[in-house]
Amino acid sequence: MKVSKSKRTVDTKALAERIKKNVLQAKKASDPITKASPKLSKSTPIEVDADAETKISSFSELDLVPELLLAINGLKFSKPTPIQAEAIPHALLGKDIIGLAVTGSGKTAAFAIPILQALWHAQTPYFGLVMAPTRELAYQIKETFDALGSGMGVRTCCVVGGMDMMDQARDIMRKPHILVATPGRIMDHLEHTKGFSLKNLKYLVMDEADRLLDMDFGPSIDKILKRIPTNRTTYLFSATMTSKVDKLQRASLRDPVRVAVSTKFQTADNLTQSMMLVPDGKKDTYLVHLLNELHGKSMIIFARTCSHTHRTALLTRMLGFSSIPLHGKLTQSQRLGALNKFKAGQASILVCTDVGARGLDIPSVDVVINYDIPTDSKSYVHRVGRTARAGRAGKSVSLVSQYEIEMYLRIEKALGKRLPKDEDPPKEEIEALYVHVLKATAEAIKQLKQLHEKWNTKKGGRDDRDKEEK
Repeated sequence: MKVSKSKRTVDTKALAERIKKNVLQAKKASDPITKASPKLSKSTPIEVDADAETKISSFSELDLVPELLLAINGLKFSKPTPIQAEAIPHALLGKDIIGLAVTGSGKTAAFAIPILQALWHAQTPYFGLVMAPTRELAYQIKETFDALGSGMGVRTCCVVGGMDMMDQARDIMRKPHILVATPGRIMDHLEHTKGFSLKNLKYLVMDEADRLLDMDFGPSIDKILKRIPTNRTTYLFSATMTSKVDKLQRASLRDPVRVAVSTKFQTADNLTQSMMLVPDGKKDTYLVHLLNELHGKSMIIFARTCSHTHRTALLTRMLGFSSIPLHGKLTQSQRLGALNKFKAGQASILVCTDVGARGLDIPSVDVVINYDIPTDSKSYVHRVGRTARAGRAGKSVSLVSQYEIEMYLRIEKALGKRLPKDEDPPKEEIEALYVHVLKATAEAIKQLKQLHEKWNTKKGGRDDRDKEEK
């Protein structure tokens, strides 16, 4: 039978559409995150103005158990922050939550309080799992759970890379209520620790989800989602909603309430920001001048690489400042030691890479100094968010060389404003400092070379860019 040309064209188009549809379905089915869960509902958005008066003025309005309220009062939590006031009531009703808020907004308590409230009634082991991108943030989250659950007998366990697997396995087998972990290490235990399972998990939290995915934890998260019950409550907290985070929330949350606080790209209102133009080769000298001017303040200095971080800490220490480094080439005990010394006031200056820029809750930081300008605006906001927290005033200063002006202008554009330029320090003072700084720099570089040999032997020549391990 003869087929007309027009019919053949229609059949060809229909066939092409069917092939395209099948390819898309196959691609979707092969996506690990999409496969991890069934199709879930879209989120219910709630936009909150960070400066507006919260609906809930006191934690006592939330009908929490007395032991939890007592701990909250003991921690001097006067009233819920916007993210807490909006997220906690929905969480107490058993809803999944997507929380989008700037750093320092009280996100940890926003998920810890409803989990502990539910735990009070259940009292079962392996009740909740919190995943965080860095070891330091994981330990801080554990501390928050310990403090809030102090009157409830809560048992917590931190499971992160860089620590002995056998010791961690023993802690895990003591059946803690709450596990706080980096994704890679908790997956290691799920695969290799005999008798350990999360088949009865009730709560899953993914904190700093945008960074979890930026740091290539995606495959580990996929595996974890397959090993935990689909019938659970899930909280996803993030500073930003990227396409990766959106994909993850669609795959792992059911009919979530989305609470967004201060979603604009902005810094805290009580933060004073400025920049200082630095001549070529004089950045260390200008830094030392600035540290002299800010003597007695609690400061964090951010550098781009592990080497810059350690060298700057050595240099400033040689010149009489109480400095301590924090970066990924240090052992876990060294990193925790540095953080604890800074928190306790034994060191007034913490020099760190961007590992320290997200999630770390150190409320008493007075000043943030950007020794190296970050390569993207988002990192800048996260860095300066280490100061001016919880209503306190803070200051940030960026040391900008001629090679960093373009990056700095991009940051100003993203912020939507020009930041003031500090006055140049007296030329005579800089010249006098320069001689001493030059000598100290030479000695710091010498010591750093010796450390590099140890690091390269131990880490197998790992990239100098700081990136969290499993």
